[in-house]
Amino acid sequence: MPSAIPHDRLPLAFGGDYNPEQWPQEVWEEDVRLMREAGVTLVSLGIFAWARIEPRPGEYDFEWLDRIIGMLHEAGINVDLATPTVVPPAWFYRAHPEALPVTREGVRMGFGSRGAICHSNPHYRAAAAEITSRLGERYGRHPAVVLWHVHNEYGAPVLTCYCDTCEVAFRGWLQDRYGTLGALNQAWGTAFWGQLYGDWEEIGVPRATPTVVNPAQQLDFQRFADGQARANFTAERDILHHLSPGVPVTTNFMAAPSQCQSIDYWAWAREVDLVTNDHYLITDGRRTHVNLALAADLTRSLAGGDPWLLLEHSPSGVNWQPHNPAKEPGQMARNSLGHVARGSEGAMFFQWRQSRSGAEKFHSSMLPHGGTGTRVWREVVELGGRLADLTDLRGTRTRADVAMVWSWESWWAQSLEWRPSADLDARERLDSFYEALYDRHLTVDFFAPDALSALDPARYPLLVVPQLYSAPASVTADLERYVSRGGTLLVSFFSGIVDEHDTVHLGAYPGALRDVLGLTVEEFDPLLPGESVTLRTAQGDVYTADLWSEYVVPGDGCETVAVFADGRTAGRPALTRRALGDGAAWYLATRLTGGDLAAVVDLALADAGITPADLPRDVELVVREGESGTYRFAVNHTDAEVKVVLPDGSRAAVAAGAVEVFREPR
Repeated sequence: MPSAIPHDRLPLAFGGDYNPEQWPQEVWEEDVRLMREAGVTLVSLGIFAWARIEPRPGEYDFEWLDRIIGMLHEAGINVDLATPTVVPPAWFYRAHPEALPVTREGVRMGFGSRGAICHSNPHYRAAAAEITSRLGERYGRHPAVVLWHVHNEYGAPVLTCYCDTCEVAFRGWLQDRYGTLGALNQAWGTAFWGQLYGDWEEIGVPRATPTVVNPAQQLDFQRFADGQARANFTAERDILHHLSPGVPVTTNFMAAPSQCQSIDYWAWAREVDLVTNDHYLITDGRRTHVNLALAADLTRSLAGGDPWLLLEHSPSGVNWQPHNPAKEPGQMARNSLGHVARGSEGAMFFQWRQSRSGAEKFHSSMLPHGGTGTRVWREVVELGGRLADLTDLRGTRTRADVAMVWSWESWWAQSLEWRPSADLDARERLDSFYEALYDRHLTVDFFAPDALSALDPARYPLLVVPQLYSAPASVTADLERYVSRGGTLLVSFFSGIVDEHDTVHLGAYPGALRDVLGLTVEEFDPLLPGESVTLRTAQGDVYTADLWSEYVVPGDGCETVAVFADGRTAGRPALTRRALGDGAAWYLATRLTGGDLAAVVDLALADAGITPADLPRDVELVVREGESGTYRFAVNHTDAEVKVVLPDGSRAAVAAGAVEVFREPR
């Protein structure tokens, strides 16, 4: 099975979603000419074109697609050809309205948007397989097609469906998972509230109820829904592998944790031939480039450290947020090259030509409404030239400094109802710890909690667990092994509490992490909105925390580094360190933010022997290395020129808002 686009078939990818079906054919000639002018090397084609390809059931129109693929091929532009299964045609839903998803409240959604699919529906599955087969048969060996793009952004905007078809499929999934009703009743804890099941037919999907639905049932239903969509992907993938051998098959992830919470990307990454990602800046007042770096690091981690591909981002503003500012001059290049620095084999956009109509007509594009006289177009052409100049770095890998644990399943579990505090937010903790590491100019590799057994402290001297509410029992031995061999572990509160069924690990909190941390937590004490507590170290350092406190009891060998100085937990440990073997395990029992959290991260970094680079805030220095040499990306997000020190001791200037790439041949 291919793992990436062969190097001899594609330079760094540059281009975007192309929707020629939105335009008369006389526009296509201009598009191809301008693509060549901009240095476009790859376009994604046909993503939303099912109704154009199959205008009536069983009637196919490939003439237009033949023509545009031929034009692109003649111009030297490669194609990422999509299966258009994210938007079945109107005629399909007229014949099969039951393929539209049903909400938890029992309301069937309507046609007229995108992604409105019941992934358990047999008619949808059959139709998707048929259109995929037709495309594979016609274009599977076309020399322009270097990548297959199945569906589009699974999980956006909806993944779960609560219809009767899903209910039957869910029962079958549960029977495969548990085997017996006894095992299911045990895993779900159905003795609580008298929910014991005596027949498989008694089990339904977790529709709206008078109060909280069994959390284990909700978790399994989320796993089921994710698995149904993934099964549809693999069905299309396998058809394409058969009809288009040697051409990799992907689907575009949205791995930034603020998006597509319903997808377990660790599971999906094992099924694609090439990991690809879509990333859009969330303009909520925070530093958008930090989330960009997080998304790129996380996507690279999903790829196991291998190169991946940024399949969508925006040239300038988007259109779907409450407020959609334009990117400032130079920001398009910074965003694009920032992804490349962190492992992407190029920079693709949504979309090539800005639409005149439809829901996304105000979403920026490579070729704007204003045409080639615009700033965006000039920056697109300039970026195409820069990417062409970086083709030699293909196949190099990004060098990471530290490791972090992230779990979508734990996020699902923690986000359910009736937790000790409604304000608990695993994603917020991930963002905050990542930002502290980013501000120390450190690159992060992420790991799933079941992938820690081989974690080498020599490679990753620091491992951060920002919040892992649901932890498999295996993490106990894995983390003890990591620390005892010399690793430094930093764990934040409300971690290790339950297993994969949302069942509490008995003994004492923090459950699966209790032994490696060398402490117990007798009781949680969440803070009320507006409340805060003070932490104080023996050296007199003072930190201010909110949201959470705990009654921590340190065990033998567990040192108290800081205590709660006030509040209901006054005098209790708030920050601890336990020496274990050649390493140490740190625990932070409250929520710190900003500089206070950074100060704790600095303690762990010093313990791990990590000295961050001496660079100004908002300046990145990221390294890719491989057979072709070493590439140092200096990304300056500030409005002033900065100097970076290179390995030979020289100091190189990076202009305000600019990106410089320093090459060192092998």
